[in-house]
Amino acid sequence: MAKYVLGIETSCDETSMAIVDGQHLVAHITASQIQQHQRFGGVFPELASRLHTEQISLIFTETLSQAGLKVTDLSAVAVTRGPGLIGALHIGLQAAKIIAAFYQIPLLAVHHHAAHLEAIRFTTPIVYPAIGLIVSGGHTQLVYLPKPLVYELLGQTQDDAVGESYDKVSRMLGLGYPGGPILERLALTGQPHYRLPSPVTQSPFDFSFSGLKTAVAQLIRQETSEGKTMQHSNLAFAFQKVIIDTLVEKTIAAAKRYSVQHILVGGGVALNQSLRKQLTAASVAQGMTVDFPLPWACTDNAAMIALLGSSLLAQQRTVDLDIGVDPNWSLSDFNPK
Repeated sequence: MAKYVLGIETSCDETSMAIVDGQHLVAHITASQIQQHQRFGGVFPELASRLHTEQISLIFTETLSQAGLKVTDLSAVAVTRGPGLIGALHIGLQAAKIIAAFYQIPLLAVHHHAAHLEAIRFTTPIVYPAIGLIVSGGHTQLVYLPKPLVYELLGQTQDDAVGESYDKVSRMLGLGYPGGPILERLALTGQPHYRLPSPVTQSPFDFSFSGLKTAVAQLIRQETSEGKTMQHSNLAFAFQKVIIDTLVEKTIAAAKRYSVQHILVGGGVALNQSLRKQLTAASVAQGMTVDFPLPWACTDNAAMIALLGSSLLAQQRTVDLDIGVDPNWSLSDFNPK
C-alpha cells in the first residue's frame, strides 16, 4: 500500500513541496526567490518570509495536482524544522501543522542538513558507515554516519560557509549574486597567477574561510593601489583552488580516520564541477566511492525533506503539534534518543 509523504521546505529562499512514496518521487514543485534577492546581494530574511507566505498555498495545490492526489491520500507531512532563517522556517512549519491537524495525519520534523545527505538515496543507496560533506550557502560541515538516520558532527565552519564565501568575493568584484556559479565559470579560464593562503583551524575537521576572504580583499586593494588591472579569472582560480583543496583534503582525512568507503556530498556547492572532479579523483586514489545528488537535488528542495520524512515515518519518529522551529538545530539533537 502506498504511503504518500508530503515534504515542505522553506528554510531559506526556496518555497518547495514534494510528495514521495518510499524512495519514489511522485511530485515536486519549487518556487525560487533568487531573482528577488539579487538586488540585495544575498537573501533578505523579511522578504523571504513574505514570499513564502505568498507562494505556499499555490505550491501545495500544484504539488497535489502534479501527483494526481487528494490531501486525504497523504499518510504524513514532513517539514524542515531547522536550521534556517527563523521567519522562513515558521511559514513552512505552520503550513505543515495545519495540514497535519486538519487531516489527522502524523507530523515529521526534518533536519535540513541530514536531508541534504539523504538526497543521494534518490539514485544510490548509502553504504554505512559513511562520511558526509555538506557544502551550501550557509553551512560547511563534515558528518559521520555510522548507521541509518544517525549523524555525528565531526567539524564545521567557524565563520563563513563555502557558499557564503563565494558570494562575498563575488560582491567584492562587483560580479553579482549568487557568487558560486559566477566564480566557478571564471575559474575555468583562470591561470595560477595569484597565491592565496590556506585556512588553518585548531580542529582537523573544522573549516574557516574568513581569512581567505580577507586575503582576497587585501589582494584587490594591493593590485588597485599599484595601478594594476585585477584579473578576475585568475583571482577566481586562486580563490576556488584554496576552497576545493581544503574541502577535499579534510573530507578524505575524515574518511581515512573513520575507515569508511563511502563519501556523500550534499548542498548547493555540490554542483561545483571542480569539486566533483577533484573529490572523485582523490576518493578513487584511496579506494573509496563518492556520490553526489542529482543536480536538482543539491540545492534546497522539498523532495529530500519528504524522502527523509518517509524514513522517519517508518521508525515512527513523529512529533507533536506544539513543536517549534529551531534555526540553530544541531545534528546531534536530531539523532534518535
